[in-house]
Amino acid sequence: MTTIIKARDAADFLSLVPRLLGYEPRRSVVLIPFSAGRTGGGLRVDLPPAAVDTDAVASTLIGFACRVEHTDAYAVLVYDEDADAVTHAELVAALEVRAQACGLRRIDALHISSGRWRSYLDPALGGEIAADPDAGAHRPAADQGAGAALPHVDLARSERVGRALTECARALDWVLHGSRPADARIHPDALVASLALEDLPAFFETWIQPGSAAPPPNGSGDAEHADVQDLALLIWCLARPALRDIALATWVGGVDGGDAALTAQQEWEAGAAYPDELGAWMLGEGPRPDVDRLTDALEVCRLAAASAPAVYRPGALAASAWLSWALGRSTHAARYCEQALTIDAEHGLSLIVLSMVDAAHLPDWAFRAQPGPLT
Repeated sequence: MTTIIKARDAADFLSLVPRLLGYEPRRSVVLIPFSAGRTGGGLRVDLPPAAVDTDAVASTLIGFACRVEHTDAYAVLVYDEDADAVTHAELVAALEVRAQACGLRRIDALHISSGRWRSYLDPALGGEIAADPDAGAHRPAADQGAGAALPHVDLARSERVGRALTECARALDWVLHGSRPADARIHPDALVASLALEDLPAFFETWIQPGSAAPPPNGSGDAEHADVQDLALLIWCLARPALRDIALATWVGGVDGGDAALTAQQEWEAGAAYPDELGAWMLGEGPRPDVDRLTDALEVCRLAAASAPAVYRPGALAASAWLSWALGRSTHAARYCEQALTIDAEHGLSLIVLSMVDAAHLPDWAFRAQPGPLT
């Protein structure tokens, strides 16, 4: 959603930035691209270490700004509690050199520390940052890392999910391979849940429909057990790369997208080439996905990761990482990847997403009209 910045001065403008980004930046360089005096988001990177080439950082940031449709100007904001404006003046100057080469006009360059600001363009200008009068109940998160923590799931519910996964594995072993354990009863809820594999895209779609949220940790009774079985089946699927990719394709492109991914996966297993266009979205190419669908899917995957036993957790964490990256939350994506790789150092999707984050590769759709905050 585009935010129209109506700021009378630097203090007023800075008060709006946390609402524009969705968080209060910390130790960051934030570049705000403008088009005809309007902005729809911000581009944030961590403050570079002193040894890093400032020209390279400037090239990356201005390169991002130039990819945002119709950008004609920019403002740069340096957030650093531990240094004064002089410390980062070289980076600000490097940004201007790169911006001029690209035909971008600089609107402002400001240093922010401890609720105060100072101008790089005129060191005599500075003061307190104004309060945002319209933040209200939608006050932004503390910083760019806030909100990445997985939701709390109590120990009792985690244990129920673990048992449900064992039951799910038994049921699926019987359904898929005809191998029924002689010494263990197959729970009927697990058997019913396993039937969802007959239409995987439909199963994944149910998780982001209204009323699909998993029951609270203190639920009880057979209905709660059945819901835990469904969650266990989702975790089981996310732990398997082929099924996880079908889940992500469904959440990106709807049931039709999931069906196309399922068909392509089956044909690939039979020896056919996997269509390039069907995998392009994984690298951030193609139409912009629906933000609400991706956000709902991310919350589902975060719940799955929080509920899963460690051995199953990397799949749900990697799905959370990709969804975060697709939404422009690279800081969160890196954290989920790192958690997954702590459990499984060779986890494929986690390594891929982390490599994209480290290379500052962002989805192509993030640079089209009405960009959201990129972190």
